[in-house]
Amino acid sequence: MGIKPIFSAEEAAFLVEDGMTVTASGFVASVLPEMLTGALESRFLKTGSPKNLTLFYAAAQGNRDGSGADHFAHPGMLKRVIGGHYNMVPKIGKMILDNEIEAYNFPQGTLSQLYRDIAAHKPGTITHVGIGTFADPRVEGGKLNKRTKEDMVEVIDILGEEKLIYKAIPLNIAFLRGSLADPYGNVTLEHEAGPLESTSVAQAVHNSGGKVIVQVERIVSPGQLDPRMVIIPGIYVDGLVVSGGKDHEQFVGWEYDPSISGETRVPVEGLERDQLCTKKIIARRAAMELEKNSVVNLGIGIPEYIAQVANEEKIGDYMTLTVENGPIGGIPLGGSRFGGSINPQAILDQPYQFDFYDGGGADFAFLGLAQTDRRGNINVSKFGPRIAGCGGFINITQNAKKVFFCGTFTAGGLDIGFDNGKIRILQEGKTKKFVKEVEQITFSADYARRTNQPVQYITERAVFELRSDGLYLTEIAPGVDLQTQVLDQMEFKPKIDENLKLMDLRLFRDEPMGLA
Repeated sequence: MGIKPIFSAEEAAFLVEDGMTVTASGFVASVLPEMLTGALESRFLKTGSPKNLTLFYAAAQGNRDGSGADHFAHPGMLKRVIGGHYNMVPKIGKMILDNEIEAYNFPQGTLSQLYRDIAAHKPGTITHVGIGTFADPRVEGGKLNKRTKEDMVEVIDILGEEKLIYKAIPLNIAFLRGSLADPYGNVTLEHEAGPLESTSVAQAVHNSGGKVIVQVERIVSPGQLDPRMVIIPGIYVDGLVVSGGKDHEQFVGWEYDPSISGETRVPVEGLERDQLCTKKIIARRAAMELEKNSVVNLGIGIPEYIAQVANEEKIGDYMTLTVENGPIGGIPLGGSRFGGSINPQAILDQPYQFDFYDGGGADFAFLGLAQTDRRGNINVSKFGPRIAGCGGFINITQNAKKVFFCGTFTAGGLDIGFDNGKIRILQEGKTKKFVKEVEQITFSADYARRTNQPVQYITERAVFELRSDGLYLTEIAPGVDLQTQVLDQMEFKPKIDENLKLMDLRLFRDEPMGLA
């Protein structure tokens, strides 16, 4: 195997030609090849080329600061984007809303798996994931604006079962990121938050006849790499770029932490106990559903509090936490470090993690509740003038053995207080979250009913349950008025369980609940 060329970032950027399909690594603010994508952006701003690019990526990529996929967010540079999540790239989101580019949003896990099928020259990824959601061509087909016309997903029949096929496309160039490389182009990722789908991306681009360029921290002598740590073999690689400093942070804006990449372990006992608040009440009620030896996925936002509550209540060992991009075990992080876990037991490639989720491997999934309608559908992906995208939400919620949506009852200025085990609504939120029709179907209640999936909706003042004949109110918080503070704050009237219960008084007291 020959020695691989070492390029400057500027030289690598000139490998991209007009009209190419470009793909890059990254999960939120981690594993971003910032030196490469930044150089490509600089080239375009100076020369007006490359133009009319298609950008293809699986997960959220960026930190809402111009990093990640937002390096491509310039009129003329981008023609089409196919991505799993857009909340971290507001510039691309604005271009989509302004109809400046064609845009698709597909389930993150399915896109990560699609790389493997592109590598194998299969026609696409065939799956049940997305049926009944906005990714279904009978709903929206994943299209995000009027400019987007081409159908990239179809309904097919496989052995008498209804499936979706997400179509494969050739990929011309990949900008990836690793930790160390040898002169032959073998690349490890031992300092990263995870390997993501890096192997599959490199295979897909190589087998499409494209070029694979990898940004690494440094190049070591031949024989110094442990072959078991090589994630991107040199036979897939066309060139290396050596970077460092801010262009190679473990997470954008964060110093390197070896406990996240699994190289060291740190003590986590004695974590500070959060005071009682609205989010913690919701997390407490959710934690009451945990069972011993369960495999759990926690979404970003309020669900992150569940791990803290479980540790406070001495039931942290009831569950093994998993994160969609690969970590298993440990303590998942949030914010710009979402996707990393402290002290993980294992870190898988992202497509393998989603194989596990898609097959029902997660016992419980706790995800956000942004908007719910009278049928029980959930929207977390599109709100008026803002496109968030679905990320791994569809894969996870559609297939977990039990799913719990966790969120405040209303949004925008909600303020609550507590008084001896009761809740007081001091100020109601301006926006109702229980609406007649969701703006976009990210979770299909009809599909959940067909598969007999248990579903609950947990808020600080009420708990709902999805049943075969509708959405039922099953619990109400002590101190809350059913008519004025629940029913009048909804755009539809739910069914009310004949045995409507009070939520546990312990939820609203600032002391341990004794869940153990």
